[in-house]
Amino acid sequence: MKLQQLRYIVEVVNNDLNVSLTSEKLYTSQPGISKQIKLLEDELNIQIFTRSGKHLSAVTPVGQQIVALAREILNKSQDIKIIAKEFSQPNQGLLTITTTYTQARYSLPNVIQQFMKQYPGITLHMEQGSSNQCILQAQTGQADFAIVTELSDLSDDMIALPCYHWNQAVIVMKEHPLAKSNLISIDELSKYPLVSYDFSNDGSDLNQAFIKANQSPNIVFSTTDADLIKTYVKLGVGVGIVAKMAVNNNYDDDLVVLNAGHIFPYSTTYVVFARALFLRSYMYDFISQFSPHLNKQTIEQLLLCENNIEVLARFNGVKLPIC
Repeated sequence: MKLQQLRYIVEVVNNDLNVSLTSEKLYTSQPGISKQIKLLEDELNIQIFTRSGKHLSAVTPVGQQIVALAREILNKSQDIKIIAKEFSQPNQGLLTITTTYTQARYSLPNVIQQFMKQYPGITLHMEQGSSNQCILQAQTGQADFAIVTELSDLSDDMIALPCYHWNQAVIVMKEHPLAKSNLISIDELSKYPLVSYDFSNDGSDLNQAFIKANQSPNIVFSTTDADLIKTYVKLGVGVGIVAKMAVNNNYDDDLVVLNAGHIFPYSTTYVVFARALFLRSYMYDFISQFSPHLNKQTIEQLLLCENNIEVLARFNGVKLPIC
């Protein structure tokens, strides 16, 4: 049994049993992969895959157990290399972060700049996506950290550490009727066309606020890009609802920012990663720079929690920073 054979069966499953596609991704030959899989099956005297002609058609029940264990073995073998690098090359490595537009645009730039100065030998790779896409990438090992706000259906093999709270704000042009309002209501917002984030998810905080008030928002433009929201508000398309952190007094002095904390509940930003991830020193430092209350000792204690409900319970009564 060879690690290469285990890698082949795992990657074949990852690619929906498409051996041709797997060979392309691994830069090897299709017959070579098929041969190594058959050699492994002969050695174990079982079938890992069922076949339809020359094609793999399904994973057998025993094959599912073997593939699951193969994943663990491959992860552990990778951990051995990482542990060795932690001692031989402590300030060299790779950090992959996947995050949403708002975090990448407004929360992360200063942290990234500080981190790169501190760790010039670390290769940093960042990707932008939706919260669900980011979490999936962290879960499948395509990213080390996902920095997100929404945590729908987070499995217990992942851990979510609360970093800070942030509020929504209502933005209008100075001549808009709402500009002189001291305390706006959701009933007032319902009277105007709105430019904001995606309302299509019934479970979103924005949508829930209107549902609870028995109001229907008039969304004329939705986007994940806060700068686009501000642009269309300035064009007079509608009233904007945007993350408060996205409004900069130096660049947005033509806008009036109205507090919406009494209308929409605060949101929480989390750093999410796989529990199986071996955290190197620079990874602990990155989390601490992004969220100072999450030092190495605190993170290690939180990793002892059995699930994310227990993790979040640890923060009851803890005042997180508000952005």
